[in-house]
Amino acid sequence: MSVSLWVWAATIGGLAILVAIDIWHARRPHHVGFREATTWSVIYIVASILFGIGVMIFAGAEPGTEFFAGWLIEKSLSVDNLFVFAVILSTFGVPDKHQQKVLLIGILGALVMRAIFIAVGAAAIHRFAFTFVVFGAFLIYTAVKLVRSHGAQPDVGNSRAVRMLRRFVPVTTEFPENSALTVKENGKRLATPLLIVVATILSVDLVFALDSIPAVFGVTESAYIVFTANAFALLGLRALYFLLIGLLDRLVHLHYGLAVVLAFIGVKLILHYAHSVWPSVPDIPTSVSLAVVVVVLAITTFTSLRSTRKATHAVEGVESGAAAGGRKAGAADHG
Repeated sequence: MSVSLWVWAATIGGLAILVAIDIWHARRPHHVGFREATTWSVIYIVASILFGIGVMIFAGAEPGTEFFAGWLIEKSLSVDNLFVFAVILSTFGVPDKHQQKVLLIGILGALVMRAIFIAVGAAAIHRFAFTFVVFGAFLIYTAVKLVRSHGAQPDVGNSRAVRMLRRFVPVTTEFPENSALTVKENGKRLATPLLIVVATILSVDLVFALDSIPAVFGVTESAYIVFTANAFALLGLRALYFLLIGLLDRLVHLHYGLAVVLAFIGVKLILHYAHSVWPSVPDIPTSVSLAVVVVVLAITTFTSLRSTRKATHAVEGVESGAAAGGRKAGAADHG
């Protein structure tokens, strides 16, 4: 897919406007309620769908399908990343009113990092076709690691980024009222705990980018599609966090679904390279990739919600039985 310079400029300009709106909205520390989170989540989802339709109209069905497949993969990976964000915010005890600013800075940092990785990845693929095999093998490795390491709590408070920052910059002990990352005390510039949290999230973003960029290159070789799919998936992440924070613990099978998706895309990349060398090797079309992603995520979401609902009912049954037993024992003692 060939994209002219003015289309790149217009796209980046439009994304910059969305970022500016997000920054303006998060300028004042406040609690993000369910209604606000839902509204902004819907706005970003609708914007993503409209952009994908626009790609289909002006570039064709194939690029449009590639965008939706890439966006859905990045969105699903982002939901899994929210688990780590929740751990970071709770570990450092970030007050509720400051959380959206921390997430916004982390998301903007992730967008910049991924733009760099996309440029490097696109150049590598263009010059070395074997990069597809490297990306594919890495995704299969990531899928196995995702299943084996699920449930392990990262030691975010003792990460390398935190240790380095605390070593070179003095840090205050209290969160500022205005969500500032640094404050001036007795003529000295000090970092606030929010800067520590931001540094931690940015370091985690770097690791996430290593997984997500190869995954989206598995459905398209267009740097434009890869960048826009990542951008639209990331820009709605702040609102999605506050919308899904109460549901994260219920998506108990999501990591299995993501592992299947990553492994599938990894195999697809390897087959794509093999097809370029030996045409008899099948090449998986993007429409099939999109269908696999949708079906796998739908199944894992359904099984997750069903499993947690059964577990909740079982706990309620045990509690009800214990309460009934207590009442019977009390009646016997009374008698």
